[in-house]
Amino acid sequence: MKNYNKPALRLGLFALISLLFTVHSFGQNSDPQPTFWQQVRFGGGLGMSFGDGFTSITVAPSAIYEVSEQFATGIGLNFTYNKLRNNYNATIVGGSVIGLYNPIPELQVSAEFEELNVSRNFDSNLGIEDDNYWYPALFLGAGYRTGNVTFGIRYDVLYDEDRSIYADPYIPFVRVYF
Repeated sequence: MKNYNKPALRLGLFALISLLFTVHSFGQNSDPQPTFWQQVRFGGGLGMSFGDGFTSITVAPSAIYEVSEQFATGIGLNFTYNKLRNNYNATIVGGSVIGLYNPIPELQVSAEFEELNVSRNFDSNLGIEDDNYWYPALFLGAGYRTGNVTFGIRYDVLYDEDRSIYADPYIPFVRVYF
């Protein structure tokens, strides 16, 4: 049996371990992983409509989390006030959850569930009873995406002509997230 030089064996073992750690550290991605807040985008909608005795104001902030380049999910809030002089006023408050999928960068498909509390107060001269109810909507949509803006149309598969706050189940949209 040979007699090995212990200092040389230690030095060789140290060099081998150092080489393995050096190779492993160069193999790591030098780009730091994005933090949660770097993946969050904010957006929403503002709407105002005025006409002959009619007023409508909407504020709808939202935020999405980009899970990947193709998929994002998020939440939104909605507050709307409508008033038709000598007829009614309505307050609509609610929230939504949304999923966005981009099979290619220019195409965005979406699914959004929205739940709204509708409170309508009618003028007493009309003889219509005030109304307060929850209205669910499930929108499936598609749009053209360019940068952080998407133009498209969505369809409410749960549309109820008598209860919906929307005039039609097809609703065009513009989405902007920063």
